[in-house]
Amino acid sequence: MQQQLSRRAMTKLAVMAPLALWLSRPGLASAQDEAADLDAIFATPGTPVFGSADANLTMVGFLDYNCPFCKQSAPYLKELMATDDKLRVVFKDWPILTPASVYGGQAALAAHEHGQYLQAHDALMAIPGMRITEDQMREALEVSDVDMAAVDATIKEKGPALLDQLRANTAIADEIGLTGTPSYLIGPFFVGSALDLAGFREVVAAAREEIGVS
Repeated sequence: MQQQLSRRAMTKLAVMAPLALWLSRPGLASAQDEAADLDAIFATPGTPVFGSADANLTMVGFLDYNCPFCKQSAPYLKELMATDDKLRVVFKDWPILTPASVYGGQAALAAHEHGQYLQAHDALMAIPGMRITEDQMREALEVSDVDMAAVDATIKEKGPALLDQLRANTAIADEIGLTGTPSYLIGPFFVGSALDLAGFREVVAAAREEIGVS
C-alpha cells in the first residue's frame, strides 16, 4: 500500500454528481456546504457511530465482511480511531459480495444492539481470505467477546428489521453512486480503495485542512 495518497486519488464530494444531487433534496439543505455534515446525513437510527461528542470530522465507511480490501484497511482504521479523538466514524454495513456477507452484516448490527458492534466488526474483519461462509463467520464470533446468545436472540426477534437496515444502506450507496467496497466518505473527500494508517491520516489531515479545522 502506498504511503502517500495523491490529492488526485481523493475525490471531493462536491464534484460527485449523484451525491451532490442527493444532498440537494428537500430537508437536507443544512448539509449542502463544502464540509457536508456526514454524521447528520448517514448516522440514521441503528447505525453504529463511534467518536467523541466534540469530534470535528466525520468518516463514513461502506464495508463488506467478505471484502479483502476492507479487511486490509480494518486494523489501520481501528488504530486511527484509537489515536484520533476528534474523529467520528459511521459504519455502514453494505453486504454486496456474497450471501454470507448479509449474515455478517446482520450479526454485526445485532451485536450493536448490545453494545458490541466493534467486537463483532473486528472478529469478522479478522477472518482471512475471501468468500467466507456464514459458518466461518459464526465460528469467529463465537470465539470472540461477542455474546452470541444475545446476537442470535436479536436476529430471531428483529431479523427483518436488521435486513431492512442493510437494504437501506444499499439503497443509499446506490443513490449516491458508490460502486464497491471499501468506500470512505471523509469530510469533503471520497476514497474508494484500501488505506493504510498513513493513508488514512493523510486524507483526514487534508479533509480538516479543507474545512478549516484542526
